[in-house]
Amino acid sequence: MENNLREFTGQIERRLEKLRRYAEAKHYKGWDPFDGLNSKVFQSVPLLKKHKWTRLAWLQFFKRSPLNFRPLFLVPETENPKGLALFLLGYARLYERDPRPEYRERIDYLAGRLLQTTSSVKEGTGWGYPFDWQARAFFQPAGTPNAVVTAYAAEALWEAARLTGNESYARTADRTGIFILQNLHKTFDEHGDYIFSYSPLDRTSIFNAGLLAAKTLLRAGIRTGNQEWVRAALPPFRYTARRQRPDGSWPYGTLPHHRWTDNFHTGYVLEAYYILRELTGTDEFDEIIRKGTDYYLRTFWTPEGWPRYYHNRLWPVDMHNPAQLAVTARAGDLWEKALPLIRRVFDRTLPPMQNPKGYFYYRKYKWFRNKIPYMRWIQAWMFYGLATLLAELKKREQP
Repeated sequence: MENNLREFTGQIERRLEKLRRYAEAKHYKGWDPFDGLNSKVFQSVPLLKKHKWTRLAWLQFFKRSPLNFRPLFLVPETENPKGLALFLLGYARLYERDPRPEYRERIDYLAGRLLQTTSSVKEGTGWGYPFDWQARAFFQPAGTPNAVVTAYAAEALWEAARLTGNESYARTADRTGIFILQNLHKTFDEHGDYIFSYSPLDRTSIFNAGLLAAKTLLRAGIRTGNQEWVRAALPPFRYTARRQRPDGSWPYGTLPHHRWTDNFHTGYVLEAYYILRELTGTDEFDEIIRKGTDYYLRTFWTPEGWPRYYHNRLWPVDMHNPAQLAVTARAGDLWEKALPLIRRVFDRTLPPMQNPKGYFYYRKYKWFRNKIPYMRWIQAWMFYGLATLLAELKKREQP
């Protein structure tokens, strides 16, 4: 058993090293599933970019196509703040285990880039995506700060400050509390609890995004001693807890077209509850966490180790899901409970989904693979997930 675990650890180490070299050679820049509106061709045709449905159709064409038309339509490779944050978090896991100078240099470099890629906001500090984004519910111009990117950027900067002692990183991250309370909208329920909107430009109730904002506000409040922020962070957890289904699942959100349940967004929600419990010591949500964790581990993985994208459907196999499994397991301290599952998942998914150059493919469908090397969606997540897994495996090695 010990030899098998050491062999598995070695496999993770080798694959992570190949991915690290690829990402560093690319300077963390690349394409994204949602960057189609960055096309210089599209932007040059006012009739196309003016209307919601042409923007949505154009974006979905690029997202769904297994062929990469981005070079043809002049979509540039870009640096994505969320990708930078995820890579930084991955280097933090590596540096904790093995404090090499090159890891420290990468932490400082990526933290510096995050400080330089903040979005323009009236109050506080936030981050957004480097592309226009059209969803069915809203339109987000490039750079619009949102709860998701801001949460990961703040977490990464807090980690960088902890490991390097550079408090300027943490002070910037602390200002996300101002952004969340002063810029994000609140949707209230009949109990007076609420959830934060995705961005300042919408009023959607998306559970994972609302909790990412809440856990960021909570951490900022605890760090700065701002009890108002701590109190304001708790209602979104109660709002979301009441909307857990009897089987332990959550839908993506409250809109009619947000009723699906998927793998990695469920992982986000659970991670937020784990962090709330860790930071506050509360047992208020223990039953919510237990039901959600059982559902997550039971539902989203086949016996062979393939990650299901939706609760009732395997395809597409998306490498975002294994990465989040490792991150969720770490937040919930699920290693003893979930390690056999984690090994099956990574043993099954890594060999057919990593290119010899080191990057991971986007998705596997029943009859083909989409091999586009998306930087933020796949490479950054896999780097963070593999580094997290490797750090935990190394703890279990016999001295």
